[in-house]
Amino acid sequence: MEPAQKATGDFEVKLDPAGEADKAEGSSLGRMTLDKKFHGSLEATSKGQMLTAMTDTKGSAGYVAIERVTGTLGGKKGSFVLQHNATMDRGTPSLNIIVVPDSGSGELAGLTGHMTINIEGGKHSYEFSYTLPR
Repeated sequence: MEPAQKATGDFEVKLDPAGEADKAEGSSLGRMTLDKKFHGSLEATSKGQMLTAMTDTKGSAGYVAIERVTGTLGGKKGSFVLQHNATMDRGTPSLNIIVVPDSGSGELAGLTGHMTINIEGGKHSYEFSYTLPR
């Protein structure tokens, strides 16, 4: 494996509800589709599914998501899958986004890594630390 590389840039995301939320005492469960366009070191699009849990407590929620990213990373073409696991505990976020093992295809076969997302002023950006086999 080569040393870890960094990819950075911005992205746009479109979230659409996929059906009615399931509301019960204290929480609601929802499902959404997501479409993203990545720019920068990762020039790609992605499509995915997200499951959400919202609570009656302000600032507490959770989501899991799977998205397939297709495009070019550091000049190499292919696709890979990202897995999200996130919680918000009364306003304190915890987010883990990793490449699903063995999900890379094309020139991205063998890709491993993790991504962080930053949102400032409504703009989304990413940092992606990754490795590819030689």
